[in-house]
Amino acid sequence: MSDCMQVFAPLGLPDIQPGDDLAALLIQQLQSNQQPLQEGDIIVIAHKVVSKSEGAVVDINDVCASAEAIDLASQVNKDPRKVEVILRQSKKIIRAVRRPQQSEGVLIAEHRLGFICANAAVDQSNADNEHQLIYLPENPDRSAKLIADALAEAFGCRIGVVISDTFGRPWRLGQTNVAIGVAYVPALISMDGDCDAWGRPLKVTAPAFADELAAASGLLMAKEGKCPAIVFRGLSWESNPQASASDLLRPENEDLFK
Repeated sequence: MSDCMQVFAPLGLPDIQPGDDLAALLIQQLQSNQQPLQEGDIIVIAHKVVSKSEGAVVDINDVCASAEAIDLASQVNKDPRKVEVILRQSKKIIRAVRRPQQSEGVLIAEHRLGFICANAAVDQSNADNEHQLIYLPENPDRSAKLIADALAEAFGCRIGVVISDTFGRPWRLGQTNVAIGVAYVPALISMDGDCDAWGRPLKVTAPAFADELAAASGLLMAKEGKCPAIVFRGLSWESNPQASASDLLRPENEDLFK
């Protein structure tokens, strides 16, 4: 069990472009900053830089809106081309909401990877220009593993990686970072059968370890700060090569708010 940790942001990463080797750039910057990774370090990376490096971006001017997108866009006052990209990234649209005080509404969607989020995580923040839309990597767990393996080889130690995005929360205002991809880091830790500090058996406690890391990274990962990677050092964790961000998804049959 850890009783303290260090958290730091490797500063100086360049703006990421499609085709860039993100892992190589991280390694180069960590070495340049004299911040070599150590055994058990976990690095949380904003999905935007992963998406950009993998080409998970689109110029809105290249998008042709379907009739479905045009109809849905009229309900929420969005650009039909953006709605088209949202639909392409979605399994289904759960809610289309526009409140009187909002100039533009929101689409709550089930992303094709199973995440329930606004606009299927299609976003323009931190895009290179006003015409660029960024969406989630095709396989964030795979992306995380490729980066983790490259970092582990470069620094000769066990490394975990979490890829994060910013989500809202049901029944709570504001946004926080959550895990949408993991490598080796356990996404969920079941404490069923353990005891609390007073010896009482735990029955349903399961810390969302990867989400906790992602949320904490947001304290240093300012939107305007160009700090897309945050390193956590000193935490105790067991490596899980089979870990997946999908471990955090609640089954639909457990939805109590339908």
